[in-house]
Amino acid sequence: MKITVIGCGRWGSLITWYLDSIGHTVTLYGRKTSKTMERFLQERKNDLLELPESIHLTTDIAAAKEAEVIVISVNSQGLQGLMDELKPLDLTDKIFVLCMKGIEIASGRRLSQVVNDNMDFSNEVAVWLGPGHVEEFYQGIPNCMVIDSNNQKVKELLVEEFSSDLIRFYYGQDLIGSEIGAAAKNVIGIAAGILDGLHLSTLKGALMSRGTREVARLIQALGGNELSAYGLCHLGDYEATVFSKYSHNRQFGESFVKGEEYTKLAEGYYTVRALLQMGKNYGVDLPICRAVYDTLYRGIDPKTALDDLFTRSLKTEFYQ
Repeated sequence: MKITVIGCGRWGSLITWYLDSIGHTVTLYGRKTSKTMERFLQERKNDLLELPESIHLTTDIAAAKEAEVIVISVNSQGLQGLMDELKPLDLTDKIFVLCMKGIEIASGRRLSQVVNDNMDFSNEVAVWLGPGHVEEFYQGIPNCMVIDSNNQKVKELLVEEFSSDLIRFYYGQDLIGSEIGAAAKNVIGIAAGILDGLHLSTLKGALMSRGTREVARLIQALGGNELSAYGLCHLGDYEATVFSKYSHNRQFGESFVKGEEYTKLAEGYYTVRALLQMGKNYGVDLPICRAVYDTLYRGIDPKTALDDLFTRSLKTEFYQ
């Protein structure tokens, strides 16, 4: 397939490397102002990987016009801005694959909704989600991930074309649940980092149990299948998010508690605001999200926020 990847960060570059490695014709797009893209153009590498000569590098977004599939991996809050840049290209009959996790704060839209709201109806949208880290994939360590879409044929095509011994793809069955679960796991990751920073890592079991149930309730309220919270997009991604040294969200939470600067992207920081608004709109209590929000945005002492969280209604907290 002829594929353009938009976004030259750690995931965009890994996806580019991976799709090229399994035989696709891949172009990587990055902004002219991007230091990362500037380095790729000069050295064809970043701090994590090196791109082979078979991959075309460009700073011209019009490269999207030549692709059958457009894979997007950018900051979730910048997706609408990217759509504004793509609109003048009048793209039709493309498959957009979102390899990113988040919810737009301003509107509460899922990322697939952002694309559908801006692109021609002839285009299809899918999401590529699930566990795994760039550092591990590039070392040849395999994992399982999910592709989901409202179009069954698109799912089948992408799973067939993108699967390999390195990444085994499963068919998602619930786009709402897949997107919400994937976005929310980053908030759980920050909560896990806060626990690590407070030397309370033993509470991660309770965090995972309650976090999954909390997210399942929200997914159900939004019209999705609550069981999606127990799949690869959420619970199945906990090892990579809640425990891994490579998890940006976990590390952000730990650094925040310790008063250390952390400059890498942690999507959960933005997602928690959108999730709390969703919970308010749909009448779903999200105590973990609220505790993370209070810590990050309201200056509540994290120990106090966690004490309130883990001592609430001990008889019913896990399942209601």
